[in-house]
Amino acid sequence: MADTWLITQKPSFITEWMGLPPKESHQVLEKINLLLQDPTPDAKVKKQLKYMGGKLHRLRAGRYRIFYTFEHPYVSLLALRKRDDDTYDDNIDAEFLGGLDPDLTGGSQPQQPNWEKIFAPQETPKTPLPEPITADLLERLRIPKVCHPRLLPIQDRETLFDCPGIPDDIILKLDEYLFERPLIEVLQQPDFIAHDTADLLRFKAGDLLGFLLKLNPEQEKFVTWAANAKGPTLLKGSPGTGKSTVALYRTREILHRLKAAGVESPRILFTTYTNALVTFSEQLLKQLLGDDLRYVEVKTADKKIGALIHSVTGKPNIVDDRDLKQILAKVMDAVMASLPGNLLQQQAQRLILERLPSDYLLEEIGSIIESRELTTLEDYQATSRAGRMVPLNRVQRQAIWHLREHLNQHLAAQGWETWEQLRSRGAELLRTLENPPVYDAVIVDEAQDLPPNTLRFLVQLCQAPNRLFITADANQSIYGSSFRWGDVHSDLRFVGRTGILRTNHRTTAEIDTAAHHYLQAGLLDDELIERQYINYGPPPAVRAVADTAAEGQLLAQFCRMAAREFRLGIDACAILTPSERSGKDIAGQLSYLGLEATFMGSKELDLNKTGVKVLTLKGAKGLEFPIVAIAGFIGSRFPYMPKATPEEAVQEILTRERRTLFVGMTRAMRALLVVVPEKKPSVLLQGFDESLWNLGKTTA
Repeated sequence: MADTWLITQKPSFITEWMGLPPKESHQVLEKINLLLQDPTPDAKVKKQLKYMGGKLHRLRAGRYRIFYTFEHPYVSLLALRKRDDDTYDDNIDAEFLGGLDPDLTGGSQPQQPNWEKIFAPQETPKTPLPEPITADLLERLRIPKVCHPRLLPIQDRETLFDCPGIPDDIILKLDEYLFERPLIEVLQQPDFIAHDTADLLRFKAGDLLGFLLKLNPEQEKFVTWAANAKGPTLLKGSPGTGKSTVALYRTREILHRLKAAGVESPRILFTTYTNALVTFSEQLLKQLLGDDLRYVEVKTADKKIGALIHSVTGKPNIVDDRDLKQILAKVMDAVMASLPGNLLQQQAQRLILERLPSDYLLEEIGSIIESRELTTLEDYQATSRAGRMVPLNRVQRQAIWHLREHLNQHLAAQGWETWEQLRSRGAELLRTLENPPVYDAVIVDEAQDLPPNTLRFLVQLCQAPNRLFITADANQSIYGSSFRWGDVHSDLRFVGRTGILRTNHRTTAEIDTAAHHYLQAGLLDDELIERQYINYGPPPAVRAVADTAAEGQLLAQFCRMAAREFRLGIDACAILTPSERSGKDIAGQLSYLGLEATFMGSKELDLNKTGVKVLTLKGAKGLEFPIVAIAGFIGSRFPYMPKATPEEAVQEILTRERRTLFVGMTRAMRALLVVVPEKKPSVLLQGFDESLWNLGKTTA
């Protein structure tokens, strides 16, 4: 029986093929069908080339050359090039390779953009289009007719990029068709699966929404790995390694297994950390599952907890942070007057309550006592406080426990509760229900920021421990403190069922290496993992500015020039800020400077919106953008330190916010800029290693 082959293709190949006239488009499809019958070289029509260690092949298709690789079961279509002669029959020109190492030994890197050119742009000459933009071409590329009048007169590349009123994706599609991508750039693009040429035709006709992302062998392994084990599976990996993508495919795999086992209407819960990621995950699952999406519920854990409590005991009344601090201040006198123990013990308790700021006390009560469902003082005195740097002895913990009792009494009298209490109540309610609303499988994506009581809730929702799949990266934790999985729940013991993804598909080696070096002081998980990379580019940059006006000018220039340098659009740019206020200020300033920009809170996040996206650092968690700037620190109290914060607590806050900045840095796929204040920058915005960062003239 002959081998069955599937197609994978790079996005630029699809654009190149769609732009062909009908006759030539059909001719290329016939040749692709020939490849699917047998992709091995015949030294005539199909030829093995000396590049990429002999993996690169070329297929003639009339005046075109199809460049491809193959490894069963996939034939990977890389590039489609028009050639009227035999240029590629004996050699490949340097422009097409774009810096590709012939042996593909890992040293291949595309030409790096010049930072100084980006930050101090000179007037560049016009680049004529290699062929005119015609109505036929625009129709073949499925570009809406409403855009045609503005696009047809364009004669040079610079005018194309600056064309007003035309969405970025349309400009980029045209640019990709008109100006061939070097092979080194093409290889860094993701691969998408088409089962056969019929899928290509359906996509061209607009009948197919899109293609599914092809996983690499490392990711494919963990889709099915330990699926038949007796307990849950944990998948770890640095940012950009594809943990969330594997979680989506694992969902499909579990669904198929449940159906094969005779479960007619399986129920699967897919949880992720933010509402923005819920929407994003749902869209991808729709592509993966089609109509079977009806068997999967996609929600944040807090939404699930809130819905359960609402259905059983009524709508909860959550106290906000401001009111909680006011209540704490109100009960403090009564607490001080009623401290237990002898005079010496009372004095020690009084001192710790006076020494610790309200934020720290509330975090201790919330993240240690309530989140871990500690019910007695003895439990609290015996528990580990990993990640909390202010040491507390037994007597000092007694003071905090006493404060917690008064605080909870006051909250209960007002009919209020904290989020931490609500989560514990949800976990307890689930344990006591006669018929709990369980699921056949539970997928928990980005679990590192979920508190222990939430994780217990999710474990209890899963009928079978082996159908619980968790992804996590402790070093991306921006809330709470660390804990051991086994201490959270007896079912969360991952011995022999912990996998690690090592290959970064999102971020360039230069950005990721610089970000990890920056993180060293904030590591929670210091397990040495050898990271591997697909993408390479320029080192990230740091620039110091004197005031917000200079910051706005720099950001506007960076976004415009970096987008053009990387052959992307303004839509590819994101600016991450420490607070909503600084984010709104920057968005307003960029708009004033003529660059479309929108600040987006977590509830109004719209990744399809045109222009620069401005988000908070915490709101960007789990997202990715080709071009990222981290800014907004001028005049900002970052990191926020309450007055008289003890030195140990200061270090704890700095460590946590260092991880926050690390998360922000690793949202960047191709270019990263960090903008720091020229005067008195935070210690977190200093000490960038000049061997890893382009520092320009900054002294940061």
